[in-house]
Amino acid sequence: MQSAGVNECSVDSCEPLLIQQNTNNGSAFFNRSWAEFKVGFNDSRGNYWLGNDLLSQLTLTNRYKLKFDLQSRRYPRNWYYAWYSTFTVQPESDIYRLHVSGYSGNAGYSAFNYQNGMKFTTVDRDNVQYSLGNCAVIRDGGFWYKDCCWCCVNSNYMSFTWHSLPGGHHLQSSRMWLLCK
Repeated sequence: MQSAGVNECSVDSCEPLLIQQNTNNGSAFFNRSWAEFKVGFNDSRGNYWLGNDLLSQLTLTNRYKLKFDLQSRRYPRNWYYAWYSTFTVQPESDIYRLHVSGYSGNAGYSAFNYQNGMKFTTVDRDNVQYSLGNCAVIRDGGFWYKDCCWCCVNSNYMSFTWHSLPGGHHLQSSRMWLLCK
């Protein structure tokens, strides 16, 4: 795995690029500030966020599609997949606004697409104005929230979910990948 904030992609290469991983070790690892999500972070247990600045730069080229790997917490802990043919993250000047569409996969309803058009929210920057409070504080992690979310892959153990996942909505682990179109 590459270090957070380091771009190993080149114009000539289009290798799969890990942009998020949550190993669900019971911590509130993704309970981070705007500045940390901007540049990215990781830990020795495999939890990882690439960084919103780099994610925006990469996705605005329109060279990539997005893939989620989602492991159900319910035994036998099956893996499910969600692909999105369109995935872009606007620059910080537009609050890293999410544009996503073109779902396919076996993860049930397109939970992430529900959050299309949302601005990124962190514990210190609430960009949702949810009536019950800051969703990043409620869920212990920054992400693109709508109704404190149907796709909560940067959350704590209790909130770590994908709405309508066939194996139960609670997750054991998740990964997000940029893949070549």
